[in-house]
Amino acid sequence: MDIFSLLDTLQTIALNGLRYTTNEFDKERYERLLKMATHTYGELLAVPDKTIRERFLVEIGHITPKVGTDAAIFNENGEILLLERADGSGWCLPCGFVEPNETPVEGIIREVREETGLEIKVNQLVGVFTRKPSAQMGLHTTVSIVHLCEIVDGQLETSHEGHDLKYWAIDNMKNWHATHEINARAAYKMWKAKHLIPAISA
Repeated sequence: MDIFSLLDTLQTIALNGLRYTTNEFDKERYERLLKMATHTYGELLAVPDKTIRERFLVEIGHITPKVGTDAAIFNENGEILLLERADGSGWCLPCGFVEPNETPVEGIIREVREETGLEIKVNQLVGVFTRKPSAQMGLHTTVSIVHLCEIVDGQLETSHEGHDLKYWAIDNMKNWHATHEINARAAYKMWKAKHLIPAISA
């Protein structure tokens, strides 16, 4: 277990403990544990302890992994639509976190509309992928639900969430965001299997 996975575990134990405990002594222990986790996060990421703590404390309810939803959209040449993220962290599938009162399918339809201007329909589940915390991947464990999608309407246009939108041959992309190359390659394998033309026997 690396340091970020350890810190994610510690802050989860601390926050869940603070939520459920009725014992003042245990509350003090969980507060101390949270302080240690936030301070170490702050040192590793060069972010003030207060900023890290505030981010953790806005969580409501039992602390669980984040749930993301992603869209794999291919053109007729098998190139995948990618978004160059505004935060400079690379190119990704259109994606986002699932909102309250929203299914992953509803979430990705909304996210694609907001990020690309396109209306899509979801055709198939590609898979469920887990991304563990690290300096590159962020503070939280994230579970990403990836869907194979197709465009039904709209015009491609960027939003405040990205600098550019472009179809890429997967092997030509060298600057992937986080673990999105894994998600994209799994989706491409599924897309390719669906679009193979069977050989005509003699």
